[in-house]
Amino acid sequence: MSRTAVASLDLTDSRTFMEHDPVAFFAEVRASEPVYWHAASDGRPGFWVVAGYADVVSCYGASGALASGRGTVLDVLLRGDDSAGGRMLAVTDRPRHRELRALMWRALSPKALDTVAAKVEQRTAALIEHAVGLESFDFATEVAEHVPMSTICDLLSIPEADRPELLRWSKGALTGADELDSLEARNELVLYFMDLAKWRRANPGDDVISTIATGLIQGELLSLEEVALNCYSLIIGGDESSRVSAVSTVKALAEHPAQWRALRDGRGDLDTAVEEALRWATPSFHFARTAARDHVIGGRQMRAGDIVSMWNISANNDEQAFSNPRRFDLFRSPNKHVALGHGPHYCLGAFLGRAELHALLGVLAATIRDLEVTGPPTRIRSNFLNGYSSLPVHFLPR
Repeated sequence: MSRTAVASLDLTDSRTFMEHDPVAFFAEVRASEPVYWHAASDGRPGFWVVAGYADVVSCYGASGALASGRGTVLDVLLRGDDSAGGRMLAVTDRPRHRELRALMWRALSPKALDTVAAKVEQRTAALIEHAVGLESFDFATEVAEHVPMSTICDLLSIPEADRPELLRWSKGALTGADELDSLEARNELVLYFMDLAKWRRANPGDDVISTIATGLIQGELLSLEEVALNCYSLIIGGDESSRVSAVSTVKALAEHPAQWRALRDGRGDLDTAVEEALRWATPSFHFARTAARDHVIGGRQMRAGDIVSMWNISANNDEQAFSNPRRFDLFRSPNKHVALGHGPHYCLGAFLGRAELHALLGVLAATIRDLEVTGPPTRIRSNFLNGYSSLPVHFLPR
């Protein structure tokens, strides 16, 4: 692929990776120009594309030079608007960001996480047990979308009656029919969490939202909007990424029968398998940062104010970091993937995401004899979320 061909692919278009293989595209990018400038178009600002594993990891570690204050969802960021999604994690100057991260980690205490995670395997087993009785079913809608949303809603103590609406908004926020549809879904989520944060601040409990709503950052309460934006971040990360990772994992198992048999027969370690499932799925194509000062990445000079996008999907398939990266290998070790970020911006929901995949793999190995994909999967229309919205499958019980 020539430099002209690389530059011609519009990474701001949500349809791009429905029409082009992202793994093949970024293999060519790494070979020809692993750090390049993506030109501005249609009123969207230009930005840097960082594709190589070492450079992506370097970006994640450069928290002083690359700030996340403008948001991490590139398809919002590049529209140049000031929507709720574009201000996700809005309090990210360094001192406030450090205090916010500490507050979030207090909210996501081991006790809170262990209580929620204990329900994950039971919920997964019940869903799989029901699905086994079906001739063919859509794994994405019958199983995958129910576990993470219920898990994150348990963590946030969301009323049961509100959960179906939150699932609809969460799915629409990143994969709506068009930009307006996605924006409306984001706004609905933020408004919902603002109302809930106001109630929990007045009537605090021991849940995550109450902890965030009543916690102090530099001696002051967060605004209700800031509380809501961070709840938005948790539910998008906790629901969307886990859901698409589960779908991609089942698809990979069906397409790699030797790996599936190894898992089913108890050869190998589930924790090791989870890491390969995450690398293979890479649920977020990229994350974005804004240069706080001039900074050099891969020999290219970034200027203060430049947008820098780190492409996880490329880093996790970099031949310089992973031997035969297009081999799905549940025994792969070491496996230093960046599917959940890296360094100071490591995913807050990583524990739950791993717990959900661990439960899925364990339940499948214990209860399923064989599995097959029975129809074409439907790729998600998004330049941020990587995966499938539909996966027709058939499970044969042991």
